Amino acid sequence: MTTQQVSDAELAGQPAAYWTGVAYEALIAYTRAQQAEKGYTQPQFWLLRNLSANDISPDGEGMTLPELREAMASYIRPEDDLAAEAEVLLKRGWLTRDADHRLWLTEEGEQARVNLARNAPAIRAALHEGIDDTDYVTTLRVLQQLIRNAGGTVA
Repeated sequence: MTTQQVSDAELAGQPAAYWTGVAYEALIAYTRAQQAEKGYTQPQFWLLRNLSANDISPDGEGMTLPELREAMASYIRPEDDLAAEAEVLLKRGWLTRDADHRLWLTEEGEQARVNLARNAPAIRAALHEGIDDTDYVTTLRVLQQLIRNAGGTVA
């Protein structure tokens, strides 16, 4: 496969929405493939994180699947089946379910979350290979400005 050289002027005229979409799909696919090699899925990791008082959960309280879906609304993908993913974590003993159908993180689940989080730096390093932090920050600032220009909100 040959790579076509595109001038800066040509790149400047290309649609950001196209390239951000391509980047999003490629980054998600890469991340999920790396996680799958380690025996877990991104939604499983998100479940653990959202139920951990040491991570995203503000209080470590159990949550129902609808509450978890709402908590993950900004990043969960349409194909992600939280019910099926939670069942895997229940069978592993990383979660428990109470009579009110709330999922709770077990001690084993908290340890798994800590262990799985150790994979993130290697994934980040591979994705950032050849990209200077200054360029990365500039890219994010440009994307944030595009979001604001489009009427969106930058958190």
